[in-house]
Amino acid sequence: MGTSEAVLRVFSGSVHCLFKSDSFVSNMDWTMPSKFHIRCAKRKASRYMQPFKCSSLLRSHVKAYPFKGLGGALHGNTAISRLQLLSCKCQHSETTSGMTAESSNGTWFVDNVETLNLNGVVNASNALEFENVQQFKHEKQVSEANGTAGSHKDTTHKVTVDPIEDEAWDLLRNSVVNYCGSPIGTIAANDPTSSSVLNYDQVFIRDFIPSGIAFLLKGEYDIVRNFILHTLQLQSWEKTMDCHSPGQGLMPASFKVRTVPLDGDDSATEEVLDPDFGEAAIGRVAPVDSGLWWIILLRAYGKCSGDLSVQERIDVQTGIKMILRLCLADGFDMFPTLLVTDGSCMIDRRMGIHGHPLEIQALFYSALRCAREMLAAEDGSADLIRALNNRLVALSFHIREYYWIDSRKLNEIYRYKTEEYSYDAVNKFNIYPDQISPWLVEWMPNKGGYLIGNLQPAHMDFRFFSLGNLWSVVSGLATVEQSHAILDLIEAKWADLVADMPLKISYPALEGQEWQIITGSDPKNTPWSYHNAGSWPTLLWQLTVACIKMNRPEIAAKAVEIAEKRISRDKWPEYYDTKKGRFIGKQARLFQTWSIAGYLVSKLLLENPTAAKILITEEDSELVNAFSCMINGSPRRKRGRMNSKQTYII
Repeated sequence: MGTSEAVLRVFSGSVHCLFKSDSFVSNMDWTMPSKFHIRCAKRKASRYMQPFKCSSLLRSHVKAYPFKGLGGALHGNTAISRLQLLSCKCQHSETTSGMTAESSNGTWFVDNVETLNLNGVVNASNALEFENVQQFKHEKQVSEANGTAGSHKDTTHKVTVDPIEDEAWDLLRNSVVNYCGSPIGTIAANDPTSSSVLNYDQVFIRDFIPSGIAFLLKGEYDIVRNFILHTLQLQSWEKTMDCHSPGQGLMPASFKVRTVPLDGDDSATEEVLDPDFGEAAIGRVAPVDSGLWWIILLRAYGKCSGDLSVQERIDVQTGIKMILRLCLADGFDMFPTLLVTDGSCMIDRRMGIHGHPLEIQALFYSALRCAREMLAAEDGSADLIRALNNRLVALSFHIREYYWIDSRKLNEIYRYKTEEYSYDAVNKFNIYPDQISPWLVEWMPNKGGYLIGNLQPAHMDFRFFSLGNLWSVVSGLATVEQSHAILDLIEAKWADLVADMPLKISYPALEGQEWQIITGSDPKNTPWSYHNAGSWPTLLWQLTVACIKMNRPEIAAKAVEIAEKRISRDKWPEYYDTKKGRFIGKQARLFQTWSIAGYLVSKLLLENPTAAKILITEEDSELVNAFSCMINGSPRRKRGRMNSKQTYII
């Protein structure tokens, strides 16, 4: 097999380098040394390039987004920035996405669309068709029925474009990062007013998720496919900090595309992916959530595009298993929840969430459910799947039983007895009733409830964390009754959680001495700012998915309407400050990509609610049965030597 053919097989047509020279491709290093670099050399000489040509009509639709032309060759100019490769939306004859462009407005659609059923099972082959295409077809049928199809009169209906959405799409596409001529992700922020870039010019795994979902819903699959495959390769990068290496399977928090001179040739450069696994991050915290989000996005890609070849690849299957082995590894903990340090997820600074934060548990559960769908049934995976199923049962029981709180449960905790030494103890974690804060007694509504933020021996974090609760609804970690109660609470406490800008990342804020002790007097996490109860517009998309799953989309629509009043005028900030979210955050970046993408995903899903199925996992009947058995069974476990048939190796 020739080298160029091997490269095409590895990337399955998803990565198109800027060269057609076989001699160049044969000199590329595709191995993984200890300090693995993913390289694609980019010659400066224009002789390697084909001129960019398109009709005047197509030229009017050129966007800052990469274009794979007919025959799979990339057309471009070497002087074009990697953030703004030109494209024109003509038909891709060889793409796996099967997309076509309407010549009049560049609208993407997919042939052979199947209608999704919210209460049914979604087939992986289902594709999405958007409202404007349906309207176009309907108008065409009406026109033909009225005998006006052959008329020379222009009857084309001009689809009204929402200026905020149009601006958001332009900003999102301008944030696209290209590697080897193909889109690979979106930068965290593109704020021209900021003098300090820090790491906001990098592609973050968690930040790209709403961007990736937006592109999937729009039928633009290549960028998500490239992101999945390239971040998978970064998983094998050598990771070391102070002579210590974390476990295999860790995904990076972010990566950056760097252009450096090619060794031995001053007339050429190479593009290198430079990942950060936490060794350069503020606080040096490893990103626990990156691998979990990667699995969730991988499943969404397969369900939305119908392309299951990516998740079936051997390297992708291996990547899934490495993440699972890292998460399911045995340790000292007695609980099925993942034990993590502070700052290991979206809240990536010291905020007192170390231990078993709800956000990580919800993503963990969701990733386990998604991985179980995608793992190939083979002898080598049997023990891993068995461990996965066991963990799902234990994790769902633990969260539903011990993290849930409502007015009834709060009263029960208020009457807890402490220092119980017994297998039948009611207060299993020795929670002291004095931990119940006065704010919670007044704040808890009669109708509604939520999952607390954290649970450890003698400690319950009663703060409301939006992402953890919303994703518990989406993933099915919360029961149907609990899911409705969470949305009931959001409605009841709308003035606190949504107010002037959705959505509070947590509630309430840490203040006074509590803020000093828990955050270390962090000047960025002051009360009602940033992670300390700031308002984050990106959380709109998680709220929308949760509301659609529970057939209550009007809640999300109301929140989106509030955001639309000012988010564009405020230049798409990262977060808002104050109790009601009135001020743009004092250190918030403008034109924050996941604020833009979160809004777009919400709008797309509200227009086409069935598309939310790519993210939703319904309640598993087997888990429900196992959960019931655990509740009805004796709390005292038999002690003794474990049966060898029950052991498994991870």
